[in-house]
Amino acid sequence: MRHRSPPTRNDAGEPRHRDPLPRTAVLIPALDEEQTLPAVLEALPVRRLHSVVVADNGSTDDTAAVARAGGAAVVREPRRGYGSACLAGIRHLAALPAPPAAIVFLDADHPENAERLHLVLDPLARGADLALGVRVRPGGTGNRHAHARWGNRVVLFAARLLFGRSFRDMAPFRAIRMGALERLAMDDRDWGWTLQMQVRAVRHGLAISEVDAPHLPRSGGRSKISGRLGMSVRVGTKMFYTLGRERLRAVAPPTR
Repeated sequence: MRHRSPPTRNDAGEPRHRDPLPRTAVLIPALDEEQTLPAVLEALPVRRLHSVVVADNGSTDDTAAVARAGGAAVVREPRRGYGSACLAGIRHLAALPAPPAAIVFLDADHPENAERLHLVLDPLARGADLALGVRVRPGGTGNRHAHARWGNRVVLFAARLLFGRSFRDMAPFRAIRMGALERLAMDDRDWGWTLQMQVRAVRHGLAISEVDAPHLPRSGGRSKISGRLGMSVRVGTKMFYTLGRERLRAVAPPTR
């Protein structure tokens, strides 16, 4: 029998496994993404991962069938909202007999992120609790819409003023340890999800890492948020509401 050397340990004192994929779940919220989802699933090492879950957020096309054909489990969440889809997927993963050690969140329209899971998993192996894949591309930000870029900057500037932590992006491509995610007690059901996770991570003292993640335009269709100015305004309003609510929660006295 060949002797196996014991796994090394990361900065948090936890065993560091050479291949994190068997302990990692990928969660993909999706709404009417039958055209773009196949490329994302094809780029994932589905058979090596703990699990791949597509949270179908009330799609009217063949998103669910495409997801199953690509090897993913499908969780249905008819209540619309990015956060609602994420929460449904998390509940599914947490209820498994052997839950994953970490979750990677992916958009359903960016296969380049599916190919580069290591970008957000490597920081976790080095001791981070939360790793954010900052959208970058040659010549500037990965978001091609000027109104979305400026909105991002304004929201993140306000977050720095309120919570004392600078962030470079609110990218959906991110990885988080399952235990850390449970501590955050996430509850936002729509557009404030990514921002809520980041500011709650600051409040709870999580180790946060930001890494550059090459980002391309959507592989098909139009963004449901940044592709329309009116929707971007609505999302921006929700972001500021989220910041105000989280700030009030941070200063509220504990309940007895």
